[in-house]
Amino acid sequence: MSVLLPVRDAGPTLSDCLDSLGAQTLARHEVIAVDDGSRDDTGERLLAGAARDPRLRVFRTPPRGIAAALNLALAEARAEVVARMDADDWAHPLRLEAQLARLREDPRVDVLGCRVATGAPAAEGSGAGMRAYVDWVNGLVDHDAMARARFVDSPLVHPSVAMRAQALRDLGSYRDFAGPEDYDLWLRAFDAGLRFAKLPEVLLEWRDSPGRLTRTDPRYSARAFVRLKVASLARGPLVGRPAVVWGAGPIGKAFARALMGAGQRVAAFIEVDRRKIGRHIHGVPVLAVDEALRIAGALHLGAVGQAGARDRIRDEVKHLGLVDGRDFFAVA
Repeated sequence: MSVLLPVRDAGPTLSDCLDSLGAQTLARHEVIAVDDGSRDDTGERLLAGAARDPRLRVFRTPPRGIAAALNLALAEARAEVVARMDADDWAHPLRLEAQLARLREDPRVDVLGCRVATGAPAAEGSGAGMRAYVDWVNGLVDHDAMARARFVDSPLVHPSVAMRAQALRDLGSYRDFAGPEDYDLWLRAFDAGLRFAKLPEVLLEWRDSPGRLTRTDPRYSARAFVRLKVASLARGPLVGRPAVVWGAGPIGKAFARALMGAGQRVAAFIEVDRRKIGRHIHGVPVLAVDEALRIAGALHLGAVGQAGARDRIRDEVKHLGLVDGRDFFAVA
């Protein structure tokens, strides 16, 4: 197995990460670390680590970004399976062995994650939103659950993943663009028909530090995620279909605007709030639940924030005979 490890200015956390990889029960692996223009002592730490453990291979480049670093690591990978790791995370000793075993045992699986925990010291900087996301993503274990939830948020934590190297290359590897490279990859993988799975064990401490790119870089903003969701919907489930948006609150209205901005037809909003029913929002009628099937052939999108509200919408669409993952998707 080849571990893809992009690194920049990771001096304070790098030792724990490398120690956890060095302690893996899967002895035959390689770690391909790409120092993406670090200004601290990251490069020296990596070279010292490589001197101690020949399984660590180090490449140093000017600062080009995480996608370029990942694609360089992938180009240098020798194994048929690649795993992701970030320099501020910690891998359980069994992680690589368990993921490689599952991929060898089940040729149907292309992308394999594991459950994660937030670990010290990052837990101190992790708010309620981060904890809610970890609870949510850990609840998505099988392919169908991740496929149905893919337009809510990323159904996998990127550094928890192992996948078949050729499948990643066939997708065109990581795209370098003004958006989240990992979420973009998962959506393209679902579009291509790849199969996902997740080990039920917690095999990664995901240390969500305040300086993490997902917190500081505009490529990981909510708007960037919505653009990718809309583009993926337009490539697949929305082809030839109008959209019906369940929820005329802030999330529903924002998602409808994004759909319209991308040239997609929004035929109606569905609401339970009687004050909104009968009105028009963005020029689109607001209908009651019992009118939801008036729009023939529509793709229904549940655009609400609270998990409880999302579950209530799922119950309603099921009662109407709509199939989750075909006629309906939750979005956010």
